[in-house]
Amino acid sequence: MSKFAFLVLIAHGFLMPSLPAAQVDDQGADVDALSELPSAAELEAAGATIGRIIIDKQDVFDLSKPEENKSIYRLANRWHIMTRDAVIEQQLLFRTGDLFSQRVLDESARLLRQNNYLFDAKITPIRVADGIVDIRVWTRDLWTLMPGISISRSGGENRTRVELSEQNLLGLGVRLRLSHVENVDRSSNSFLYSDRNLGRSWTSAFFKFSDSSDGGTFQFSLIRPFYAMDSRWSAGASFYDDERVEAFYVLGNEAAEYKSETETYSAFRGWSSGLIDGWAKRWTMGIVYDEREFGPVPDGQLPSLVPDDRRLIYPFIELEWLQDKFQTANNRDQIGRTEDFYLGTRLTGTLGLAREGFGSDRDSLLYRLIARSGFGSMERKTLFLSSWASGRIDEGSSANTQIGVNARFYNQISEKRLFFMKLDASWGNNLDLDNLVELGGDSGLRGYPLRYQTGDSRMLLTVEQRVFTDWYPWRLFRVGGAVFADIGRTWGDNPIGVTSFGWLKNIGLGLRLGRTRSSARDVIHIDIAFPLDGDPTIDSVQLLIESKRGF
Repeated sequence: MSKFAFLVLIAHGFLMPSLPAAQVDDQGADVDALSELPSAAELEAAGATIGRIIIDKQDVFDLSKPEENKSIYRLANRWHIMTRDAVIEQQLLFRTGDLFSQRVLDESARLLRQNNYLFDAKITPIRVADGIVDIRVWTRDLWTLMPGISISRSGGENRTRVELSEQNLLGLGVRLRLSHVENVDRSSNSFLYSDRNLGRSWTSAFFKFSDSSDGGTFQFSLIRPFYAMDSRWSAGASFYDDERVEAFYVLGNEAAEYKSETETYSAFRGWSSGLIDGWAKRWTMGIVYDEREFGPVPDGQLPSLVPDDRRLIYPFIELEWLQDKFQTANNRDQIGRTEDFYLGTRLTGTLGLAREGFGSDRDSLLYRLIARSGFGSMERKTLFLSSWASGRIDEGSSANTQIGVNARFYNQISEKRLFFMKLDASWGNNLDLDNLVELGGDSGLRGYPLRYQTGDSRMLLTVEQRVFTDWYPWRLFRVGGAVFADIGRTWGDNPIGVTSFGWLKNIGLGLRLGRTRSSARDVIHIDIAFPLDGDPTIDSVQLLIESKRGF
C-alpha cells in the first residue's frame, strides 16, 4: 500500500466515521456525497477490502413519487413478491473481506441486469472507513406474473399466444410458463421451466415440453457455464428431441413440405486459467450426437421435397479468447433502461471429427470460426463487427459451408435521437436442404410477406432514424419511434426453382413501446412498411405488430 493511498483512506475514515446510508435516486444513482469518497483507483491501490454489503431492493412502483403513489400501483406492489436477498447475493462476484475491485463490481451489476425479473441494478461504494468499503447493491424489481393474450403480425401472417408465465417464482428467480401458440406453421401447447442459479449455484437448469399439431418437442439441459470473465471451469449436458413439419416457400406461400425429426445429445467440460491482463482464454472439450431424419408428410397437402438424412457423432474441441471490455448506455436498443454492450475482441474456433467407426453415417470434419469486436464509444459513435465461417468437409468435399458478416453502427446524435445502420450478409455453398436462407417480413425485410425469397446467400441492409421521447403512459411504457428503410436480396437456387426478384426495398415508420414494469424485456413494434419492388400481387402496405429483443 502506497503512503499516499494509506493517508487518503485514513483521512476519509476520520472525516466520515458515521456517514448515514447514502440516498439513491430512482435509477440507483447515489446522491449522498459520493464525490467525497476516494476514487476506485485509489481504493484499489490502497488495498481496501469490502465490508458490509447492503442489498437495497426497490419495488415495481416507487410510491415516493406522487404520480406512482396511486391505488392501482400500491395494489401491484402489495401483490408482488420481491426478489429474495439470497438470490441477489448469490449472483455477486464479491464477498465481505474480498479486496475492492471496481471491475468485479461492474461485472456483478451486469450479471444482475441479465435477469428478466430486474429492471436495473447498480453497485456502488457508499462508505469508507479504516480501509474498509461498504457496498450498496441497488435493484429494482419487475412485475413477473404475466397472464394474457397477445396477437402479433409480421410478413402478412398473424401469431396468437395465450399464456401464463412467472419469471420469478416466490422471489427465487425461477421461471415457469404455460402457453398456447398458433402461427402459420403450427399450433402448440407447451410447458417451460428454467432456473439460472439452481440451488444457489451457478448451474442453470432448463426444461421444455411442447405438444404441437405437427409433432412435439422435448428439451432439457443442465449447464454450469463460464459465468464470469474470471471463471475457471464449465461443464454441462443437454438433450433435444423434436418432430415437426417444415415447408419451402415461394413468394411468401407454401410450395412444398417435409417431415423433420431431430435428436441431439451433447456433453462438455471446459477449463480456463481465468482473467489475465484483461484477457481470458478458455478450452472446451465434449461430444455430440446429432441425428436428423427427413421424410414425406403423411397425407400431405403439398408436394414433397425431402432433405437427406444425417447422423453425426463426434468429439469436439473449442478454443476461445475474449477481452474484458464493456460499456453501458441508455436509449440504444432499449428505451430508458441501462444497456450493456460488449466492445472487446472475441475469437472462437471449434473443430469436430465424425467417423463411421463412431456410428456416424459418414466421415466428416466439422468447423466453426467466429470473430467479434467493437470500435468507438457508446457515448457517441460505435461500430460492432462480427464474422463467422462454418460447415463440414464430408468425405473430402465441402458441405453446408456458410461465411457471414454482421455490422451494427450507432451514432448518438443527441440524447433523444439515434442514427442506426445494420448490415447482415452471408454466403453459402452446397447447403443442406433444411438450412437454406430466407428473407422476408419475418426476417427484417419488413415490406414483404414472410419467407418471400429463398437461396443459399443473402444480404440485408437496414437504416433507421430512432427517436426516444419522455412520454411515459400510465407509468408502464416508454415511447419511441423510428423511420426506416430496408434493402436486401437472396442469391442462389431456390429448390422450388423460382427466380429471384433481385434487390428488394421498402420504407416505413413505426412506434416503439418499451415495457418498464413487466419482466418482458421485449420492445413492442408497431410498423407500417411500404414495399417498392417485388411481384404485383403483394399488398402495397404491410402492417407489422410484434415484440423484439430490441428497438
